[in-house]
Amino acid sequence: MKILLADDHAIVRRGIRGLLDEAGLSVAAEAEDGLTAVKLCEEIEPDVMILDIGMPKLNGIDVAFRA
Repeated sequence: MKILLADDHAIVRRGIRGLLDEAGLSVAAEAEDGLTAVKLCEEIEPDVMILDIGMPKLNGIDVAFRA
């Protein structure tokens, strides 16, 4: 399973990645803003996206609609 993790706070991304790692899941890509998340969605075609609602450049809701 390919997981895309998008949040503008690095510490939050590290925390979520750690929880996923403990559960035996791995993150395929990380994004620090919405535009990067959309680009990564096109590149890796994730099965699951974990998106922050309030990100710069494009919010998580808009990312979900575009992906």
